[in-house]
Amino acid sequence: MEKESVKKIAIIFPGMGYHKDKPLLYYSGRIARAFGFELFDIEYHDMPQKIQGDKKRILEAGMRAYTCATEQLSEVDLSCYEEILLIGKSIGTVVAAKYNLEHRLGARQLWYTPVEATFDYADGNIEAFIGDNDPWSDISKVKELANTCRIPLSVYHGCNHSLESGDTISDLNTILDVMEKTKKFICTEGK
Repeated sequence: MEKESVKKIAIIFPGMGYHKDKPLLYYSGRIARAFGFELFDIEYHDMPQKIQGDKKRILEAGMRAYTCATEQLSEVDLSCYEEILLIGKSIGTVVAAKYNLEHRLGARQLWYTPVEATFDYADGNIEAFIGDNDPWSDISKVKELANTCRIPLSVYHGCNHSLESGDTISDLNTILDVMEKTKKFICTEGK
């Protein structure tokens, strides 16, 4: 008798301007698919622009992104999946973490370049990645919050909000390291 396959879904929560075809989300999605996950990509619409440093507009962007995600996921029966993986980038980490907590999904989560607000919704099995030259995050605060929440956090020296340093070969090595850790996290069932 053939073993029935487990139904799995990976939901991609992008950043603003950092969509599913950019390296972190593209490759993590490919890895998830290789391990039998269906992919579902969230898209944000009508997002406010020029929000960096403007707390009101950042909050507005977060609320809009969450509304978009909630609307799109309302059409997916997540109860039929035995395993749910949420993959977020930047503002997408906040949206993914909040959605997971509020809908009690118990999903595993990958956070690429989380912002401090993401940790307000930390719940479950999570692994995070950030650059120490990220202008969108207070790196010392993110490290402190990750430590408090017991979330493994890989910090990449000289890297920005896209985990890039400006040196192409170094950036490729960073992506390789991130994706090796991503693969290990994704393929470890029930971790």
